[in-house]
Parts: sequence; C-alpha cells; structure tokens
Amino acid sequence: MLQPWRTGKVIRIANETATTRRFWIEVPELASFDFTPGQFVTLDLPIHEKPNKRWRSYSIASWPDGTNVLELVIVLLDGGAGTTYLFNEIKEGDTLILRGPQGVFVLPETIDRDLFLICTGTGIAPFRSMVHHIMDHAVAHQHIYLIFGCRKLCDSLYGQEMKELEAQVPGFRYIPTYSRETNNGTETFKTGYVHHVYEEICRNNTIMSADQQVNTIKPAYFYLCGWKEMIDEAKDRIQALGYERKSIHQELYG
Repeated sequence: MLQPWRTGKVIRIANETATTRRFWIEVPELASFDFTPGQFVTLDLPIHEKPNKRWRSYSIASWPDGTNVLELVIVLLDGGAGTTYLFNEIKEGDTLILRGPQGVFVLPETIDRDLFLICTGTGIAPFRSMVHHIMDHAVAHQHIYLIFGCRKLCDSLYGQEMKELEAQVPGFRYIPTYSRETNNGTETFKTGYVHHVYEEICRNNTIMSADQQVNTIKPAYFYLCGWKEMIDEAKDRIQALGYERKSIHQELYG
C-alpha cells in the first residue's frame, strides 16, 4: 500500500565525507517509523513545478529501532538539482515532505545461503540497515560479505562502524576496495573494483559433489546497490560464475 506524504523534521546533519552528508529526519506524527531494512523513502523537494521532477528517492541508512527517526546518507551530485537543494538549503530544524517506506529490496525470509552485499558509494545505506537488523535480532544466517567500492580512502562511508560490526556479527566480513588508491603491499585494503572481490570469494568457495567428483559453486544470494554500470556488469559476471539470475537482487541508483 502506498504510504501518504508526511512532514519530517531534520533534527541533525553531519558530514560523512567531503561530498556526503548524513541527514536524520524525525516524523513527528508517528510514534514509530516502521520499515523493513532495505526500503527507501521519497522526498518531495521544491525544485520543479512537475511532481515527478521534484521527487528523489533515498535508501534508509538506519535500521528499525522503535523510534520515529530515520537516517539518510546522500552524496552531492555535480549538477544534481535535488542534492544541491539538500546541501545548500536544508538546515537543522527545517522540514521535508516525504513518503515511505517503499520498496521490496529486502532480505530473504530465511538467510539459508551465503549473502553477498555488493555496493558502491551511498549504495551501502540499505546494507548497513540490514546488517544492524541481523545483529539486533540475532537473525540466523550463513556468511555475509559486504563488498564496498569507492574511489579513495577518504570516500569510505561508515568504515569504522563496519569494522566494529565484523567483531560483533558472526560470519560477517566487511571488504572495502578502492579504485584510485595504490596498495604497496603494507596496507590491509584492496584496490580496484568490487567485481574481482566477489569473483575471488566465489571461486574459492566451492563445494564437492556427493560423489566427490566435481566441485560446484556454493549457493548464494547477491544483493547489488549502486550505479547502473556497476550493477549491469555485476549481473553478467555473477551469472558467468554459474549463478542463476533469480539469485540476484538489485536497487538501482541514478
């Protein structure tokens, strides 16, 4: 069911990186803003006369905690009318018109196989929500690989928090990789794009057939969130590894 438009109050703003901000929005008319991790909200911004040119959707970066506050993490896009308005005009105490939660980019009812959460940039938002939810509710799961791609070390989002979650969530691995950094062999981070990371894991995580004759790929779910180019390439590469299209779920940005 489509949710009604509501008025949210921006109660906090913080810079996460030089071009990314976190916005905490309270929905006063609700005692609790309830949603499923992975869902998004749509903002109606006063940037155009036509409604469909005013609407901007953002994944919820927080997780359901019983409060009426949600968090969004938003990157400033060069020439983007929506993000320019949010960065230049919105201050703590201002209001935003929003609708949600919406979307079906959510965890499977039973996490009975390995879970690959593959993202770039602010695409980490729904996965942050999912992992915290899994921890808070002790959701049974297999291995979880959060593979996060960005350009530079300074672009990393929620990096320290994700490292701390590794120690708190059994079987969870946070694997950042940077496309414009150089690793001289003394660093612990990976370089390049996200694709080589999940491909390497999948190729190493094979299982022997019952007759001990053939190695087969280990069952897995793949969740992709980010820009279209990354998602399109990932879908091709994952299927080339031998996985079916139905094992891949996506949330497209831009």
